[in-house]
Amino acid sequence: MTGAERSASFSLAAVFALRMLGLFLVMPVFTLETAHLPGGHDTALVGLAMGIYGLTQAVLQVPLGLASDRYGRKRVIVLGLIVFAAGSVLSACAGTVLGL
Repeated sequence: MTGAERSASFSLAAVFALRMLGLFLVMPVFTLETAHLPGGHDTALVGLAMGIYGLTQAVLQVPLGLASDRYGRKRVIVLGLIVFAAGSVLSACAGTVLGL
């Protein structure tokens, strides 16, 4: 592996590792934090919020994989990270569990 390949591989691995770290840091405290929001004591709504997140990732993996083959992986990864960041900001600003 050349130096450029090694650098690109490390950068890509770091991006995905930080993304997964952020996700799995949120999951254990999600139910505790939703208790402070209106509707946060309804376990069905809390489960629905987490389920929608997981279902969205599962449904979009194939289309985004095809898009990355067609338009290039870097573009799709950057677009995905932008959408992920926007969703994180919207979730952080949510005032209710339904907003999540």
